[in-house]
Amino acid sequence: MAEMSSNFLYAAFILYLLATFLFGGAIKDKRGAEEKKQNKWAMLAISVTILGFAAQIGYFITRWIAAGHAPVSNLFEFTTFFGMMLVGAFILIYFLYKTPALGLFALPIALLIIAYASMFPTEISPLIPALQSDWLHIHVTTAAAGQSILAISFVAAIIYLVKFVDQTHASKRTFWLEVIMFTLVSTIGFVIITSTFAATDYKANFDWIDKKGAADKQEFNLPALVGPHEGKLIEQDRLEPLVSMPAIINAKKLNTVIWSTGAGIVLYGLIRLITRRRVAALIKPIVKNVNLSLLDEISYRSVLIGFPIFTLGALVFAMIWAQVAWTRFWGWDPKEVWALITWLFYAAFLHLRMSKGWQGEKSAWLAVIGFAIMIFNLIFVNLVIAGLHSYA
Repeated sequence: MAEMSSNFLYAAFILYLLATFLFGGAIKDKRGAEEKKQNKWAMLAISVTILGFAAQIGYFITRWIAAGHAPVSNLFEFTTFFGMMLVGAFILIYFLYKTPALGLFALPIALLIIAYASMFPTEISPLIPALQSDWLHIHVTTAAAGQSILAISFVAAIIYLVKFVDQTHASKRTFWLEVIMFTLVSTIGFVIITSTFAATDYKANFDWIDKKGAADKQEFNLPALVGPHEGKLIEQDRLEPLVSMPAIINAKKLNTVIWSTGAGIVLYGLIRLITRRRVAALIKPIVKNVNLSLLDEISYRSVLIGFPIFTLGALVFAMIWAQVAWTRFWGWDPKEVWALITWLFYAAFLHLRMSKGWQGEKSAWLAVIGFAIMIFNLIFVNLVIAGLHSYA
């Protein structure tokens, strides 16, 4: 069953990749460039996307059967589910607005998320006692669903900014838009670098002291640029860490972030060197026919839909489960804090949309910042800061 689950996920990945190219064809076909019209390319693209989504649902169901619990209990499972829900949210939004350009950007982001997830351990493991609750299904799935719909707001905002921002001269706008492009390229770099070392079966084991003062072991799958607290490298033929981290920092996961950033810098530098253009400038011609007003509406409506779902999953259901599991509604755990920050930000987003002048470009930048907060929570808080949610 576990092997069948992996096959379903692989099939979904291939279908999403195919659908991305088909959406590209839909954009090039001028007969379907106008919103609310579907050309043959667009119809084929959304059909393939739905097939991929069905395959990923097959992955989710078969892995649930194999594991005996909802597959959202670790970073691989949650991130994969997040990618699946992002595609589901895109399908819903697409049938409302019939905008092929949305698929050309949403599906690659979903592909990056799934590829990012696949770099973490994929083995099925039993639930730790803290997760053995029905609230696991309720809290995590609802929070991921809300985040995925909010992510569509980001997708629409990126398309808006790529078309709107003038790339003929350097400015603050081009700089920050290029920072976003660099982040996406860094994710690709992470997949490449992790896959490379996985192919060589690289392992470096450390004896270290955790934050409770207990001796423990930790295995690195990338050369350790930073090492664990009071860590001693067991193998003699592996790279010695340049610096040791305090026990509160997860050195293994921080090391992954550092490698990802480095790989992103190299890959981004190669793209700029070869093309002599900003990444945003490279993709600007693709979105020349999209309607900016429609993109602004999609971005806003996505937040309107996603915000209440996120509120239920990430705050209300989370606090109920925290009371059941830890006998308190709130404990200022890093994940709890960032969930609150995310909620406050999108609450402010909706408030500002009601104010004059906070539509269009300003709203698009807010959507980008909101997504950055969510990704910071998903990557940095999960990978670096130790807390009660470290098992995620």
